[in-house]
Amino acid sequence: MTARALARPAASALALVLAGGALAGCTDNRPAASAGANPRSLAVTATDTECPGSATQAPAGPLTFTVTNGGAQVTEFYLLGSDGLRILGEVENIGPGLTRDLVVAAQPGQYFTACKPGMVGEGIRAAFTVDAAADAPTTSAEDSQLVEQANREYQLYVKDQTEQLLAKTKKFAALYTAKKDAEARALYADARTHWERIEPVAESFGDLDPKMDAREADLQQGETWTGWHLIEKDLWPQRAKGYKPLSDAQRKAAASDLVANTQTLYDRTRTISFTVDQIANGAKALLDEVATGKVTGEEEYWSRTDLYDFAANVDGARVAWQGLRPILTKRDKTLDAELETRFAALDRLLAQHRSGSGYVGYDQLSDAQVKQLSDAVNALSEPLSKLTAAVI
Repeated sequence: MTARALARPAASALALVLAGGALAGCTDNRPAASAGANPRSLAVTATDTECPGSATQAPAGPLTFTVTNGGAQVTEFYLLGSDGLRILGEVENIGPGLTRDLVVAAQPGQYFTACKPGMVGEGIRAAFTVDAAADAPTTSAEDSQLVEQANREYQLYVKDQTEQLLAKTKKFAALYTAKKDAEARALYADARTHWERIEPVAESFGDLDPKMDAREADLQQGETWTGWHLIEKDLWPQRAKGYKPLSDAQRKAAASDLVANTQTLYDRTRTISFTVDQIANGAKALLDEVATGKVTGEEEYWSRTDLYDFAANVDGARVAWQGLRPILTKRDKTLDAELETRFAALDRLLAQHRSGSGYVGYDQLSDAQVKQLSDAVNALSEPLSKLTAAVI
């Protein structure tokens, strides 16, 4: 759902980047850390017009950006690559007066920081440099092997999910173009499962997510709506008063566009690789996706298939955590045990809403059931926000 990152207000999350990049993760709101004494701890004061940081450079290694919103609008903070496009890390939905952290294992290079008042536009940007550092953390041979294993496993997982996504998207597009709407509706949520499981990876390619997964409410004036949710509305128009169905030519164009962008995602992930902080932050990003879109019922407004997305985001977060468990259990067994408990509790709740091989419509849940799910997500999100710091 967003990196929409530089396009969508009600978003989720941190984006994974290609090998050699760095990814930030956010923790829960808490008082601002003391920044300045430690060159790897940086304070950012975001306002509606400015985004000053305590420093414009830092040594390579684990960095913490402590971002405080001193403005009147909800804001976001990004760490971008040297091209200003790659999203190396983000923290969203920072309300006025609140403070949140980004944690990143940064490699030497040129970056940009950006605050985005109102969570729209390109943001207020500033150049940021990460210098080589003699005191950058080192790892033992055993730890290096565990890290390599975790990275490789997640790389294979992403490749497998994009392969399944491409195959099912092609089938879905063909059904939709042929106006076999009942069959297309039956495949819609299943195909999107593979997108939702690796959504932060897709979001790291900032140009793809807005094209493929923007909701109608995300669009800025003059933007053209494309992607999954355009087709979703056309397949489930019941809630759209006075809706005019897409023409055959418009259907064909929408389907072809979706397949082409999915193919681009597939191509870009053939050689992608990861670092442990990217994997850990991606897990937290997926829970953020659930909290900001799925549990609210905003994501699948027309089809009401939000629980499929919900479960897929949780699946992706679980896979990321499980791949990091050999490292985590060496460093923080208590945190690992808590994550195991919280994942199991959330899985039990989701299982209550199964229907055949899928899930009931989100509109069939009571307010009490939605609150149960929300509480379980929040309970898992808190320990999951500590995962990155534990494994880097």
